[in-house]
Amino acid sequence: MKNKIDFSQPLVVLAPLAGYTDLPFRAVVKKFGADLTISEMISSNALVYKSEKTRKMIEKSPSEDPYIVQIAGNNKDIVRDAVEILNDIDGIDGIDLNCGCPAPKVFSHGSGSNLLGDLKKLEEILSTVKKYNKKQYTTAKVRIGVNEKIPVDIAKAVESCGVDFVSVHGRTRAGKYKAPVDYDAIRLMKEAVSIPVIANGDIKSYDKAREVLEYTKADGVMIGRAAIGNPWIFYQLKYGVENIDQDKKREIILEHYDEVLKFHGIHGAVMFRKLLHSYSKGYKGAAEFRDIINRISDEKVMRDMIENFF
Repeated sequence: MKNKIDFSQPLVVLAPLAGYTDLPFRAVVKKFGADLTISEMISSNALVYKSEKTRKMIEKSPSEDPYIVQIAGNNKDIVRDAVEILNDIDGIDGIDLNCGCPAPKVFSHGSGSNLLGDLKKLEEILSTVKKYNKKQYTTAKVRIGVNEKIPVDIAKAVESCGVDFVSVHGRTRAGKYKAPVDYDAIRLMKEAVSIPVIANGDIKSYDKAREVLEYTKADGVMIGRAAIGNPWIFYQLKYGVENIDQDKKREIILEHYDEVLKFHGIHGAVMFRKLLHSYSKGYKGAAEFRDIINRISDEKVMRDMIENFF
């Protein structure tokens, strides 16, 4: 089987972000330069207990190739059942286990970053994914610890489960999204294992991505929150351009809007408001623009507003 994911050049990956990295957003970043897209985090329980909403979250755009679905879970039987459901869905190239989400409701269920506090448990769940997964790739997304930093232990535990690569957010669970990212920890992980390591955390610009790759020697960068309102960062990284002109930005925003309408239907215009809040940051007249769009639900009027403002 031909390797769909090629690490001969550093990869540029879209991180899974709950509420943001839905199909329309992934389709846009894929078109404009992301090498790999990953679904929003999917609860194994929700998948196994046949949540319709969860099934819809797994759908992918035809352009998403390769495409990985990320699951969270802490019960090996339910995780196995979730993997078996995904095995039967075409177009998925890999399954990623979330071992990094710091959200209290995920953590208190024993999933996400909770697994970092019990590496035996992490190995049990991740090995279960590996054992039953019939897709090409098994991967994991981690942080560098719960409260204490134990990056090397985590890297070795993950590697021992036979994963194809690991993505690491360079903060502990306690560090949420505010603590400084520890790129040294990512570098140590890269030195400790032979599998590819993808660096994640505060990579907000073309320059920063280059610097992180150079410093950590990672095999790629994963960009999450920095892509919201700024999806052209993938275009910048892919094509090595530092500045994106206004026409390209407008093209990307409109493409995103059209994809949202196509996927979410009539409700799409209202859903797009929060994205326009992000897109309009830093523009002259942004506050007025937000006030106006907050009252618009007609998709044609909304499209005119976007074309005129940007």
